[in-house]
Amino acid sequence: MKDEELLQRIEQDTQIMFGKPVIQGTRLPVELLVEKVAYGYSMQEILKEYPFITEEDIKASLLYAARVLNREEVYSF
Repeated sequence: MKDEELLQRIEQDTQIMFGKPVIQGTRLPVELLVEKVAYGYSMQEILKEYPFITEEDIKASLLYAARVLNREEVYSF
């Protein structure tokens, strides 16, 4: 699946979760999935906990987070 196809799985709407990025059609925030991966949850564990999402949704969340960080400016102090 291409990057842009994955990123279409993420949506932002001010009426859903205060505009935070979520998995399309859900109220599941991208940040929650990224955090679960950071804490060592496997894809299978995440999918078991949230059976309404797919492996592609998790990949989309990680890609989204990477893209956001890529645009971040770093300042030295």
